Amino acid sequence: MHTHFMDKLRNYDVSFSGLKTGKHQFKFEIDKTFFQLFDTEQEFTNPKITVDVFLEKHTTFLEFEIETYGNVELVCDITNEDFEHPIENDIKVLVKFGEEYDDSEEDVITIPTSDHAFNVAQLIYENVALSIPMKKVSPNVSDEDLEILEKFSPKEVEEEPESDPRWEALKKLKDKN
Repeated sequence: MHTHFMDKLRNYDVSFSGLKTGKHQFKFEIDKTFFQLFDTEQEFTNPKITVDVFLEKHTTFLEFEIETYGNVELVCDITNEDFEHPIENDIKVLVKFGEEYDDSEEDVITIPTSDHAFNVAQLIYENVALSIPMKKVSPNVSDEDLEILEKFSPKEVEEEPESDPRWEALKKLKDKN
């Protein structure tokens, strides 16, 4: 990875080495520059998101809770107009120390014993990605509009495979890490 990218990503490091055991809180303000660090196609614009990171430091492990809240702009699938969509999600992760980085366990991430900081960028990104609905429908679209649309929408739509390619991509991304 080019160093410039790593430097930017380092802004989302939570440094725990100097901290006393107990509870600590960090705050991050997230906008589009954050998402530009991830080279995926964004489905939203104008993100204005606040992230509260709660860290409880224990002697041999760390407990993180990452709360994400704010708004992004989505484009309505039906009317093509922009609308604001609230983002609200929270992820809890246990961080343990080991030989090397490992996130194969659900909700547990192992980081090298030599690390002094834990980078929360990926978790923030996932928090937001999981808050984006698959069907983007503006709140201005009434239920009647939806019903009319479904009546007149071509029937072949129903044969679409259930899995969403974006999900598949996200799954692949998770498996790869």
